[in-house]
Order: sequence, then C-alpha cells, then structure tokens
Amino acid sequence: MKKAYDAIVVGGGIGGLTSAAYMTKYGLSTLLVEKEEKLGGLVNTFWKNGYAFDGGIRAFENSGILFPMLKNLGIEIEFIKSPVSMGFVNNWIKLKSRDSLEDYKDQLKENFPNNKIDIDIIGHEIKKVMGYLDVIYGIDNPLFLDNMREAEYFLKTLLPWLLKYQINIRKSNKLDKPINDYLRKFTSNQALIDMITQHFFKNTPTNFALGYFGLYLDYSYPKGGTGVLVEEMGRYIRSNGGKILTDSKVEKIDNIKKEIETNDSQIFSYKKLVWAADNKALYRSIKGETKEGFKSQKKIVESSRGSDSIFSLYMGVNMPKEKVSSTVGVHGFFTPSTKGLSSLGDWKEHIKNNQLEEWIDAYLQRTTYEISIPVMRDSSLAPEGKIGIIISSLMDYGLVKYMAGRGDYERFKEFATDKICKIMDETLLPGLLDNIEFTIAATPLTIEKITGNSHGAITGWEFTDKMPSTNKFSKINESIKTPMNDIYQCGQWSFSPAGLPVSILTGKLAADQVEKSLKGKFYG
Repeated sequence: MKKAYDAIVVGGGIGGLTSAAYMTKYGLSTLLVEKEEKLGGLVNTFWKNGYAFDGGIRAFENSGILFPMLKNLGIEIEFIKSPVSMGFVNNWIKLKSRDSLEDYKDQLKENFPNNKIDIDIIGHEIKKVMGYLDVIYGIDNPLFLDNMREAEYFLKTLLPWLLKYQINIRKSNKLDKPINDYLRKFTSNQALIDMITQHFFKNTPTNFALGYFGLYLDYSYPKGGTGVLVEEMGRYIRSNGGKILTDSKVEKIDNIKKEIETNDSQIFSYKKLVWAADNKALYRSIKGETKEGFKSQKKIVESSRGSDSIFSLYMGVNMPKEKVSSTVGVHGFFTPSTKGLSSLGDWKEHIKNNQLEEWIDAYLQRTTYEISIPVMRDSSLAPEGKIGIIISSLMDYGLVKYMAGRGDYERFKEFATDKICKIMDETLLPGLLDNIEFTIAATPLTIEKITGNSHGAITGWEFTDKMPSTNKFSKINESIKTPMNDIYQCGQWSFSPAGLPVSILTGKLAADQVEKSLKGKFYG
C-alpha cells in the first residue's frame, strides 16, 4: 500500500531541510527524500584519520536569516566567529570590521602602486554596496519572526525598515552588471580587477560581488563542523513527526496522480511537492505534462548551465596551528601571484597546440585559493598538534570533463594536487611537503556525483541574461513557483546567485506557500 503525505520534499540540502522542517512545524505530514546516504548536499562534514573536513560550504553568513531561522525553530547550535583573512603573495590582512576596508585598499595599493586613485574609487564603490546591504540585512528577516504582526514591532521596527529596504533594494538591483565589466569603468588594469574578482564566479553581478566584503565580516562556524547544522535540522524534522528517506532517488513524478516513484520502486503520493534538488532532474522526472508553460520552461532549463565549480584539496598535516595563525588564521583567501587569470585566455584555445598542461600549471599558480582550517575554530576537529587544511579554487567543469573524457582524470587530480602542495610549500606553508599525512582531491565531477548538481555547480545557475530562475531580491517570492500545479521549488536552483541564506529563505517561502494552499493560512 502506497504511503500518502500532505507534502513531499525532494532533496536534502539546506533548502529542502528548511522546507521540511517548517512543514512539520505547521503540522503537515511530510516526507523528505534524499538520493544520498547522508543529508546536507553542499553542507556537510566528513572525517578522515581523526581530521574533520567541511565537504561543501566552509562557513556560514547569517544575513539576518540563519540565526532567526534556528531561533524560530528552537534549534540550539553553538557558533564561533569565523574571521576572514586576505593575502596577496606575502601581504596579509585580517577583516575585523568595516574599517578593514582601508587595510584592503592599502593592500591593493602596495601591489598596484600605479593605480592608487583607481583603488580609492573602487573602495568607495565597495563601501556604497556595503551600505545597501547594511539596510537590506539590517534586521532579522521578518519571515522568521512570530511577532511580526504585533503593533509595536510593526510600527517601530518593521515599517521603518521596509521603507528603507525598498529604497536600498532598488539601488542594489541596478548594480546587476557583471563585476568585471563594472570595474572597468574605474580602472584599465585588468590584473588589479582580477585580484578583486577572480575568486567570484563568471559574470557574478556587481551587487553580489562587492557586497561580499561586508558579508565576510558576518561569517560564523558551528562548533563541531558545518555538518552540525544538517544533523540538527534532520533531528528537528524527525522529532516533529516528519519522515526522512535517504539513499533513494526520485525517478518519476506523475503530477496527475500526485505520485513520485523512487529508484527502488517505492511509490508515495502527495498533495503538494517541493523540489529542492537539481532543477534539470525535476524536468526529466515529470511525465505526461503537456502545458505550454511547462514545455517552454523545460526548454530553458535544459539549455542552461550550472554556475562555476571548484577543485578542493583536503589534507591532514603534521603542523601546529601556530604555523598559520598569523596569515590564514581560520579562513582565508590567498592569491600567490598578482599576474591575474585574465592573461591566460581560455583553456580550450590550448588544446590544439598541446599546451593544456602548461595552461593548467599557470592557472594553479595565478588563481585565488580559499583556505579553511576547521581546527582553528574547534580544537576537537583534528588530532592534537596537527591541522586539517581545505584548499579550494574555482575550476571549470568543462575542463575536468574534457580531461576525464580523454582518460586523464586521475592524472589531472594528481597533477593539480602536487602543484597546489608545491605552491603552498613555496609561499604560505614552508615545510608543508615534508609534513603531509594524506590528501584527498575533489573535482567538479565529484560534486556532480555526490550532489547531483548539473555541471558540479555550487551556487545554482550560471549568471546570464536569461536564466531559468528569478534573480531579483525584490521578486524572490516568485522564485518558488513552477509551471506545474502543486509543485514548488526551493534551494540554490530557484534563485540566482544563491548561497546558504537564499536556500533557507526559499525553503521557508515554499513551506509557507504549501501551508497556505492546504490550510488556507498565510505566513510571512
């Protein structure tokens, strides 16, 4: 006998977990289906030889969303501040406050002394966008507050904020030009632009990129690793009567019968379905839908690409924490060369002249690395006197797919691993090569395999003029809608560009819409 639920959520990442958690809070019978053995998607912690590593996101930004959500659900997690450092070659700064913007400008001027005026102007632009975000995220997001309809709160807090929010969100939305194009208005030095932007995704909009300087100051880390958030969310869902089915992939959706079928032939019925997984998989799974809106959206989805992906290197190292405390600290962005990536050109251009390996070598020397050291926040996350290091860089999915297609996937991973370790040994961590206990390499293909994300994407859709998702915060309420009756979406594929706060926000919006539809109530 097939089991029936008020709502089924497909995808156990943070968006799906949020949606399922709220639907159980609302008293709806809820099933969460996840294709992997573990929940979390791009929010997870794994262990190797006594070392803890964060397999996806390295730290959380609150953005007025994460902490209010946890408080609203009654979930208690101990968080540790996770300050960010930035380093160019041997010049490091720690971002401690808004005043750190001056340190950042001085850092850029030291590396680009002929562009001091340009840097001052760009610094002003960063400060301007930070001001917009100070307002936009100026209060706890009202969607997660139970007292938002109380008169005193509405008049003294919510209403004044809403007025300022409308002004600042309009200003922010105007800055939707790709960041590289925008900065060319203020400087002709492409290497300088690269230093500011090359750790962002291709065509990242200006408001997202420049605003990140402020968001870095908002980073926090849960004691025990990022996976603690997933564990507590899963525990909440189960404690409220929700069911979680892991290691089970949805193969078919019959939206006429209101049924899903999994890869092990289990069938479940629903009144409402929330899709929190890869968007392409949604449209592949639906059978028998004939609406023109469905057909046109499916065509857009199928022709769209996921955002950039990353290459990550996890290593256990026999070094004390003090070795990195004065530079990287707990979390840093490190660029070992100021030549910039733009001078390299596209990797595809180097295939025909058999210089692809040289291109990869140069890319790894010039790219910007995100470095995270979990044990620097929590001493229980590595053996005593040792450190686990996570080193990541943006990596083109197409490049890795090409290497795999010609049979060089393992050789590519070995080459990249050796090169990154050598770069770190020669620059940031002298003596590293003699103290590595083990390494684990993860590529865009690894992310695609584990999460199911098209192209190994980590922030949803590639930012283009025409995406199959909403990309204006003023219209984020529209992001959960699909062309199919009784099917909603949430998570990183529903809004672009997306991160943890957006995934949580869309998960809550989807849950509220399901509750409204099934019970005639309105939340938020």
